[in-house]
Amino acid sequence: MDITRTTVPGTGVVHHCVTRGGQRFGVLVDDADRRRLLIYDPADLDVPLQCITMEHDEADQVAEILHSRPIPDRLAALERRFAEIAGEAP
Repeated sequence: MDITRTTVPGTGVVHHCVTRGGQRFGVLVDDADRRRLLIYDPADLDVPLQCITMEHDEADQVAEILHSRPIPDRLAALERRFAEIAGEAP
């Protein structure tokens, strides 16, 4: 995925994402630290077709869904790796 970051003065930062398949969407992090998911029309890549505003906890929930492995699984793997490095028995 290709991701570019653009600062929009007085608004926030837009992260434009383009998938390998050519689909484009954006994530706007506004000055109030809210996240807005921007869905673009392939025919007009300058104006979003839809804007979905999320509070912190909502954005965290979506991020958790999108992770390839849930946070508890990643934490358990890190704990196991740390134990290996420290020479502790599994």
